[in-house]
Amino acid sequence: MKYILISFCLFALGLTQVQAQGRKEVELDKGWKFAKGDWADAMQPGFDDSKWQQVVVPHDWAIAGPFDRSIDAQFVAIEQNGETVPSEHTGRTGALPYIGTGWYRLELNHNNDYAHAELCFDGAMAEPIVYVNGQEAGKWANGYNAFNVDITPYLKEGKNTVAVRLQNLEESSRWYSGAGLYRPVHLVLTQPVAVATWGTTITTPKVSKESALVEVKTALRQPAKGNITITYDILTVDSLPIGISQEVTPFSNGTSVACMEVQSPRLWSPETPELYLLRTNVMKDGKLTDQTYTRFGIRSIAFTAENGFQLNGEARKFKGVCLHHDLGPIGAALNKAALRRQLAILKSMGCDAIRTAHNMPSTWQMDLCDEMGFMVMAESFDMWIYPKCKNGYNRFFDEW
Repeated sequence: MKYILISFCLFALGLTQVQAQGRKEVELDKGWKFAKGDWADAMQPGFDDSKWQQVVVPHDWAIAGPFDRSIDAQFVAIEQNGETVPSEHTGRTGALPYIGTGWYRLELNHNNDYAHAELCFDGAMAEPIVYVNGQEAGKWANGYNAFNVDITPYLKEGKNTVAVRLQNLEESSRWYSGAGLYRPVHLVLTQPVAVATWGTTITTPKVSKESALVEVKTALRQPAKGNITITYDILTVDSLPIGISQEVTPFSNGTSVACMEVQSPRLWSPETPELYLLRTNVMKDGKLTDQTYTRFGIRSIAFTAENGFQLNGEARKFKGVCLHHDLGPIGAALNKAALRRQLAILKSMGCDAIRTAHNMPSTWQMDLCDEMGFMVMAESFDMWIYPKCKNGYNRFFDEW
């Protein structure tokens, strides 16, 4: 039996947070050193990496080649193609050297102005293990979806060493996966009372041309004692106020729910990709401790037997493509300008929908789909427990 998991969303609500009071978010793109291969002590602060390659993240260690047809040669019968006799197949992953182990190291200066620190990875290929000052801070099994690691217990005042070990096994993918820290890495610093990473969820349960109900759910990183309030303000995408706000008191478990009504909403569609901004202020004893911004759109979707799919009450068909995550000769290293160009070409062809293949897409891609007007069907996994290749994600599905 084959298992398929597909989650449908009209468009992904943007979760990228801008610089705001109470928190600091830094993209860790420069200063990394990389070497392919494995070393027993590469996570230690005193390890000699002077001969390692200096790279900018996002980085794909495999795209530079060399090409070799033996890298991904497989003697298999592809059942999906109706094959019954094994034969040689090559080139499925580009005949590029993605297989193997690689290490990244970064020196990180830290002061104690913030109480909590996280590393947020938008994707790391593959099976990353994250070390801070020689100690294992966290690990992850999926190479495609975002994950965060709490590094607060491992940091010290001054210079710190961050190291990431990644490995790609042979026959672990049916397409070019890329290799390394191929999506952005951010350092997020906050105070003790703060919105949790990906702790804001926005939905629009009731939508019409006259008004729309916007429901917001927020999770604080941890429940806190004291007088805690959360204030929500809906702004234009350019951060201009439109006079809609609400103040709530979070529940004892640190969560909160608010509902706000927007009159004459500008509805999101592929033709008019209108967006709003939600500002969230977290107050403790009358003092601002955290502020986040979350972008969202207002739209309704429905599926009925009579009318099929409906967006904002109107039936429409998808004019879509299946889009893999790599950028052709650029490789898997994420490049926002290249993504925008790719989507602009699709838009000029009349495309209005994308099915991600065959994994969770990058945050940047979803942000651009929001901005440029693409409906998205985000496929989560190429496989659950049923293997399509020898070392695929099915190895981890039950546990993770």
